[in-house]
Amino acid sequence: MSCTIIVGGFFGDEGKGKIVAHVAFKDKPVIISRGGVGPNAGHTVQVGTQEYGVRMVPSGFVYRHAKLCIGSGVLVDPRVLKQEVERLDVKGRVFVDFRCGIITEDHIARDKGSAHLAKKIGSTGSGCGPANSDRVMRLSPQAKDLPELAEYLLDVPKVIDDALKGGNVVLLEGTQGFGISLYYGTYPFVTSKDTSASQIAADNGVGPTKINDVIVVFKAYPTRVGEGPFSTEMPAAKSDAMGILEFGTVTHRKRRIGGWDGGMARYSAMVNGCTQAAITGIDRVDKACFGVTEYGKLTKKAKEFVKMAEADIGCPVTLISTGPEISQIIDIRSEYS
Repeated sequence: MSCTIIVGGFFGDEGKGKIVAHVAFKDKPVIISRGGVGPNAGHTVQVGTQEYGVRMVPSGFVYRHAKLCIGSGVLVDPRVLKQEVERLDVKGRVFVDFRCGIITEDHIARDKGSAHLAKKIGSTGSGCGPANSDRVMRLSPQAKDLPELAEYLLDVPKVIDDALKGGNVVLLEGTQGFGISLYYGTYPFVTSKDTSASQIAADNGVGPTKINDVIVVFKAYPTRVGEGPFSTEMPAAKSDAMGILEFGTVTHRKRRIGGWDGGMARYSAMVNGCTQAAITGIDRVDKACFGVTEYGKLTKKAKEFVKMAEADIGCPVTLISTGPEISQIIDIRSEYS
């Protein structure tokens, strides 16, 4: 039995999608289930030359032997879900907990029309904030109330529990990042709920005693989309000159780029209960590391960065991404098992 949670340690966009996909291919889970807010978060997975952007379906979908679930804590936009199921050809593999809250057209209109959310906070406009507000007020419909979702409905906590009792591997996939957690992030410039590992477990109905590992994903050069404090942010001219130019998966807004934040990494690891860490973008620390798949082949500069990160985080860095493609990764988890 093994249940692993994978979450973001900074402001989101850490490359969780790639880490989830890699771990899925290596660990062969029977279920990959996502928690988090809803379709306001996007994950990108690159397999070969093919790049996939997902907002509702778990980013581990590229591992075709796993059942893909959406936990009860997640908000579902039926339109986004159906579009992704068709585009990704995952019909028959995707399931939604019958208690999931539903995003309506009214929620989206309220999100986009709110000066506070759209302009001050920098909301994605996907309707998540108003939908979570209605959910708290017990006004929001649930997935079981929509006939068009009947084919997807499932009791997600039950199927996860059955899988774990059967000695199988389960992955729980988080969205967004620690820095925009409603509870622990840069309030009020945050998302509409907590994003920590504890919340991802709760979103899927998995008790804390069933979690074996928490992998927190950190980006060598953190990024942030939208408004809010960013203590290590560098001028756009500097990040552009470094060749770091990124855009959000959902909003396509240009990402703000910053330097490594050891203090935030340490606090994030503490709250998330990090047991292992992943570092993405090591090829931006030293371009000579691009595509490397063995730790011994990392440059001295890159190894020194990893050691610094481990000291800040307080646990081993066992996954190191050296490029965007799923195979461009160093996996030394076995050395710590």
